[in-house]
Formats: sequence, structure tokens, C-alpha cells
Amino acid sequence: MDKNITNRFIFFGIVTGIISIIILIKFFSLMIMHPENSAPSVSGTIVERGPILDRNGRILAIQNQLDSVETWIPYIRNAEESAQLLSDILEIDYDKLMSDFTNRRGSMWIKRKITPTESIAVGELKDAGKLEGIYLRKEYGRNYPAQRLASHIIGYAGTDNTGLDGIEYTLNDILSPDPSLFEQDEIYGNQLFLTIDMNIEFFAEKYAAEALKEHDADSVMIVVMDANNADILACATMPDFDPNTFYNFPDSERKNRAFSSAYEPGSIMKVFSIASFLEIGGIGLNSHFNCNGNYENDAIPEPIGDLAAYGDLTLAGIIKYSSNVGAAYASDTVSNNDFYQMLRALGFGSQTELPLPGESSGLLRSPDRWSNRSKPTIAFGQEILVSAIQMATAATVFTNNGVLLKPHLIDKILSPDGNIIEEVGREPLRRVFSPETAQAMLLMMETATQDGGTAHRMQTEGLRISAKTGTSQVIDPKTGTYSDENYIASALAIFPTDDPQLIVYVVIQNPKGFSYYGGRIASPIVKKIIDETVPYLGIERDTDTVINHSGKIKVSERPPIKIEGTIPDFTGFTKRQLMHLLNDSRFKLNIAGEGWVFKQSPPPGTPVTSGMDIHLEFR
Repeated sequence: MDKNITNRFIFFGIVTGIISIIILIKFFSLMIMHPENSAPSVSGTIVERGPILDRNGRILAIQNQLDSVETWIPYIRNAEESAQLLSDILEIDYDKLMSDFTNRRGSMWIKRKITPTESIAVGELKDAGKLEGIYLRKEYGRNYPAQRLASHIIGYAGTDNTGLDGIEYTLNDILSPDPSLFEQDEIYGNQLFLTIDMNIEFFAEKYAAEALKEHDADSVMIVVMDANNADILACATMPDFDPNTFYNFPDSERKNRAFSSAYEPGSIMKVFSIASFLEIGGIGLNSHFNCNGNYENDAIPEPIGDLAAYGDLTLAGIIKYSSNVGAAYASDTVSNNDFYQMLRALGFGSQTELPLPGESSGLLRSPDRWSNRSKPTIAFGQEILVSAIQMATAATVFTNNGVLLKPHLIDKILSPDGNIIEEVGREPLRRVFSPETAQAMLLMMETATQDGGTAHRMQTEGLRISAKTGTSQVIDPKTGTYSDENYIASALAIFPTDDPQLIVYVVIQNPKGFSYYGGRIASPIVKKIIDETVPYLGIERDTDTVINHSGKIKVSERPPIKIEGTIPDFTGFTKRQLMHLLNDSRFKLNIAGEGWVFKQSPPPGTPVTSGMDIHLEFR
């Protein structure tokens, strides 16, 4: 090759290398020495994630800007001191940090999205000339000011501000639009209003936490639903977690059991079964059955029993005393397929399609897979699996004249500038029962809260309550048979009976306290929620004293103040009410401030003397 050409290649190679080095130096200078100049997204567009709020506009999740701590390891001058200082401030392991400083190269995150207090501490050390090679970088992060409240519904977002669970995950694109679709430097996500009421959610979580501890249970679930439109006002699951530090909690505590857990519902299923048999026509309102202890059927080798021999029971008696025998005999009056179709119409065996991940469909086998025992046992809540949200939703047929409603978690979605993008309203799905059947079942359920009924512990003065309790055994996975130790206690309430406003459903999984019966341990929890929500929502009781008022209030103006022999009390008077005193030649009136008199000198009762000064301060 020509020598000049060779020299030319060498020259260009050297120049190219120098330019590459300069570019790299500038790149690392921008990224490490001035990390705040780097863009938070690949496209260069800053995305501010939209807030999540409750139905009343109270903030459940909001975007904020937090510092993250990173390092360019070659620039660290005193690794031991830096590791010790950062370990103390950021509560991270010193030995691991030293290992990273020693064995890794280049750039490294030390801790993402630290607290403001941690940021101040790191910044002060840097200003003092320490922590060389350590940098604070601004990042957008998610903050959950209500902490654990509604955590299983809201979910959480990761360090990259992408939703990982709950509403944050399923509606991620609504809260945080794809930056590649926009040309602006900064875009804002939509505002998401939930149907959750923070106050009612607080009531539910408070009593769920109490029950978890009192009964040493594996978990507790409470669903509170608006009876008229199926809005979910509260959905509490215990144990819970704090989405601000979700990584500190195990999967078992982050699991939304009200949506994802499937279990045999036990005797609460009787209200849906008896109503189904009525609707199909197998039984009538005047039907009654002999419940003397056992259900006898030649096709079933083992009898189905009750806790006691109740004798001749009407349909209301079956509900009041929770008779398995009565429910089983009633099931004999309809076909397998007709019963199955009614259960499907109620939503069992299907997801509610709420916008949350991992929702269970439960389990409802087709009739061709039923044994001779299946129909009577499904009638009282065995051989069928449900979720808590399915049960609360199915109860809307009784509060809406036999029509099943679609449950809602989203109230409305607003654009960043406040315009309504979507507003969710009452959504009927299908008619399941006639109005007569629905009304009859509410009245039957009311008998359960009367003396002798399994739900009598829900009794509330001045309020009619329709309810049903349940107790179910749990299958032992080791033996494939029902456990003698593991139970599920539950209770369902609809109130007021004559004008349903709320549906409350409580489930206690594997209680290990003094009792495992739903009537004994789940009913009192419902009663506590009733006592909180009734006054909060202004639900009228029969015992309330109602006063009719026009809404107008006439306030009498205070008479003009007079000064005779002593100084009066000026407290509460306005300037306008005291203006006439400026013409009184006996004293000089000094006024300071705005509003009403809150301080005076001399004090009330001081004798009036000629030429005296009176000082009044207003606030």
C-alpha cells in the first residue's frame, strides 16, 4: 500500500479515537456529573402520572419528584467513609455497599427514590465536601398519602413509574400515556376517581384488622357495596401492606383475596338457592319441609344433617335457622340444569370483569359432572367456589327487584384539564328474579336477624336488616376431605330492608379463636360497620327524631353598645357596631386589625374617666 495512504489511515484513526474519547467524556459528564440533565424517558418526554382519588376527590395516589442516589465508582475517593455514611443515612447494608464499590465498575444505582429527609442528609454531606463520586438524580415517583388504606385496590408502581399491581397496573395506560405518541416535552396522565369512599374503607379496614387479631385468622375480607348501583365503597383485605414500601411485604400480604381467593361459601348460599327454586317454580311461598335432623335420599349413601332437629320449617324458617336439610329437600323440586342456569345467571362461575388483576372465576361445574349429592350440597354452599366480590355482586338481585348489576370500581375518568372522559353509572346486566321473589327473600332474610336467628347479633335499634350467616369447612389438600380445624366464617347483610342502601359482606378465613361460626364472629363485625356507616351516610332509622325546618335562620343583631359608668365587654363586636363611639368626647377609641374584637384595654368593669384611651384589637 502507498506510504502516504497508510499515513492518512493512521492520521484519521487517531483523530477518530480522539473525537470518540471527547464524546464519551461529555456523555459521562452529563450523565454522572450532572445527572439532572438526563431525560427520564427514552423518548425525551417527561410523563407525569395522573392521580388516583376516592369518590369524594381525596388523594389516594399522586406523582411526586424524588431523588435517587447513584455513583460513578472511579470517582469515589474514600470508599470506606462513603459506604459508612450512606449505610447510616439510607439504611442499606455496609458490607454489600463496600463489595459493590470494590468489585463493580462504572455507574451504579445505590438507592432509588429516597425520602426527602434522606435527600437533605446526602446533600448536606456533599456540600461539606464528602461523598465524592456520589450523586443525587431527580426521578418521578409515586406517593400514596393514605399509606395502607385501600392498598389492595390501588396497587403500586415500580421504580420506573410503571404500574405493577392493582388499578395502577390495569389502568396504567390511562394514568401514564405512552410518551412515544406525543410530541410535547411534558405530558400529563388522566385523573382517576374510584368508587371507594375513604371513610367507609377506613371503617372496613379497622374492623377487619381487629378481627384478624382477635380470631387469629389467616385473613379477613370485607366488601361494602352501594345497593342501588353496585359501586364498591370499600374492599378491605387483611393482612395488608403499604404501597409506598411494597417491596418490604411478602406476596401473601399483597394478595387481594377479595378478588383472587375462591372458597366454598357455606350457608349464605341458601338465599340464592331458595330464591332460585322459587323463581323456577319448584317451590312456593307456602312450601314447608320436615327438618327433623337429616336429609334422607336413597341415592346418597351418607345423610345430610343439621345442628338441631328444627321440625316443620317454612322457607323463612330454613333461612332463619340455616337448615341444610331444608335447603337440600327444596333442591329436590328442581332439575340439575335449571338450578345450574340460575347460578350462572347470578354470576357464579364467571369473573365480574372489574379492572383488577388476578380475579378468580370461582368454580361451578356443569351438571354433567355433578354427583347425586351435588345439587343438595350446592344448595347449602358446598361443591361450589366463589369469591367475596362475586357474593356481594350477586346480592344486588335482592336490592334491585331481581336485576343483577355490574359492580364498579371506577367512578369517572377526567382529562388533565378536568374534562370528563368517561363517567360510569348504574349498569343492569340481566333480570334473574321477579320483583316478588327478590322482595320475598329480603323478608325471609330479615327473620335471621330476629331473636333465635343465626344473624341476631346484627340487630340494630330502629333499623330493619336482612341478613344471612355462613360457616363452611375447608378441604384439606393432604387428605382431600374436609378439615376438622380449618373453617370459613361469613355474614351478609342488606339494609334497610324496606329501602336497601348498603350491602356488607364479611369473610373470616381459618379463625382459631373462641369460635368459627359465622353467626358468632362475623355478624358482630357487620354490626360495627352498620353502626359506623348509618350515621355517616345519613341512613334514617325508625327511632330517629325528625324535625321539619324551612332551612332559614333569622339571626337577631346585637343592640348598640352603650358606655355609662364603666367600660363594657367589647368582645365579638364589629367595627360597624362601634362606629358611634368615635364621637364620644369622654375618651379616645383606638382600633387595630380587622374582624371582631378579641382583645381590649382597659378590661371590662374599669371606671370611665375623662380623656382615657380605650384600645381594641380585632381579629
